[in-house]
Amino acid sequence: MPTNLLVLLSPQNMILFIVVFTRLGGLMTSAPLFSTYPIPGQVKAWLVATISLIIFPMVLAKGGFAMPTSMPELTVILLKEFSIGYIIGFVSNVLFIAVEMAANLISMQMALSAAQALNPLSGDSSAILSQFYTLLASMVFIGLNGYQWLFSAVYKSFQTVPPGYGFIINGTITHEVLFITGQMFTIALGIALPMFAVLFITDVLLGFASKMMPQMNIFMVSMPLKIYLGLMLGIMFIQPISEHLAVLMEKILIQVVSIF
Repeated sequence: MPTNLLVLLSPQNMILFIVVFTRLGGLMTSAPLFSTYPIPGQVKAWLVATISLIIFPMVLAKGGFAMPTSMPELTVILLKEFSIGYIIGFVSNVLFIAVEMAANLISMQMALSAAQALNPLSGDSSAILSQFYTLLASMVFIGLNGYQWLFSAVYKSFQTVPPGYGFIINGTITHEVLFITGQMFTIALGIALPMFAVLFITDVLLGFASKMMPQMNIFMVSMPLKIYLGLMLGIMFIQPISEHLAVLMEKILIQVVSIF
């Protein structure tokens, strides 16, 4: 066996590859698109292994990795690496969570919150409108090459936080994570507010109509009217919401890259 192959397959390099694999595995666990859809575990594992093979030589060339001498030390390092990848994926997934919250608000105002269906994306039951908005956010994410931003964030994290023990969650990182996740409610309200406001005004007008015409069954009229009006508004707002999501997603991805 050639000498360079023996060096490449040394215990230290194999441990370093496992470390890189663990950080990318944490990313895949919580990242949008990769955690949103029910991708088989084998596909995720092979994808993480392939990307790890690409990043591994760059991490190896930088050097400075201290070989752990015991299993508890290796466990601590792997937990740290998984946490870094998970934080990057979770923060970048904030927009998808906000979109789902906005869709649930709109569904409640449209009287569609009770219409639950099996969501093939998560495997759970969710409102039909939330599935549509999740697919819309996924298409925007793919259109912006969001996965490249995520891998760029992970690669940058290896430059600023090299594998090993030298990592402490300082106030700057905590502030960035809390600031980005804190935007979730603002984003959800901003997406849902136009349609929510129109449907709310419709409820007010229907309330006045019920007082003016008590003999009229407003409940039977309001249900199909609000559903029809909500669907028409949804069609009208597809393009503005898509453009708004693109701007927000690019902003959040830039913030994700600058966390570490």
